[in-house]
Amino acid sequence: MDSTVLVVVIVVVALGFDFTNGFHDSANAIATSISTKALTPRVALAMAAIFNIVGALISTKVAKTVGSGIINQPGKDHVTHGLVVVLAALVGAIVWNLGTWYFGLPSSSSHALIGGLVGAALAASETVHWHGVVDKVVIPMVISPLIGFGLSYVFMIVVLWAFRRANAVRANRGFRWAQIASAATMSFGHGTQDAQKTMGVIALTLVVSGHLGAKDEIPIWVVLSAAAAIAAGTYSGGWRIMRTLGRRIFSLTPPSGFAAQTVASAVLLGTAHYGLPVSTTHVITSSVMGVGATRRVSAVRWGVAGNILFAWVLTIPAAAGVAALVWAIFNPFLD
Repeated sequence: MDSTVLVVVIVVVALGFDFTNGFHDSANAIATSISTKALTPRVALAMAAIFNIVGALISTKVAKTVGSGIINQPGKDHVTHGLVVVLAALVGAIVWNLGTWYFGLPSSSSHALIGGLVGAALAASETVHWHGVVDKVVIPMVISPLIGFGLSYVFMIVVLWAFRRANAVRANRGFRWAQIASAATMSFGHGTQDAQKTMGVIALTLVVSGHLGAKDEIPIWVVLSAAAAIAAGTYSGGWRIMRTLGRRIFSLTPPSGFAAQTVASAVLLGTAHYGLPVSTTHVITSSVMGVGATRRVSAVRWGVAGNILFAWVLTIPAAAGVAALVWAIFNPFLD
């Protein structure tokens, strides 16, 4: 296959992954607002889509980490070889996204993509930057949910103490309004994280094919198309995962929903500032668990949480395995 045609195919598949990322992870930004009736589903989805675009346009630090910090960029003599590595990585991530969406599990699209890159690179005997994987993926993957859980627990305690004498009806009404702002910030943080991963993969494709220099800035058409794809996916809605995140882990109230969203968005914006590709799913889910634990330990449905944790652990190796299999299927057809 001609390398230019292959580049076009990969860009289309990458935007397809971005779309699945949007509907898979739309729950991250808005499930808590919908479950507490702060927003109607379609209004919440529209707002999330808009702020996803805004967040995606702000910075490209995460995109550069994904595009150059995970696997080695193949040389000019192995263009087709390198492009198929990227294609296999995307297919692995999409398969995992669709599987976890079907079962309503809020797994990480980000880690599925990174697992796909690692699996395809290993199968193709390309170099994996293990220090980058450990320092910028694995360590933040472990620490960010712990931070989300701990901070949301403390923040919820502060909220409960500060409003301990407030009229419950008035307080809930106020927190529903506050949730609109926190949901917008969460969507903005989602855009600064997840849309950028697709930008990074498309940029890697353009570098491998020779259409972009390794030190060049990511083209604006890549930024806009990735932002539009994730926004479209977000607006389509991921209802299966939304039910899990909004109701099955812990029955949220307006104050607890506001606390979970506020902490999660702060963690996402902080990590995006340093170019760390963390999982929005991990952060918001752990934040929901944190606010739930303030009521009582049994208030959190730990069985559901255990299933989610299992999916988290399995995401990178599972996506890597699918990507390696796709590479093995395509490899005999390469020159």
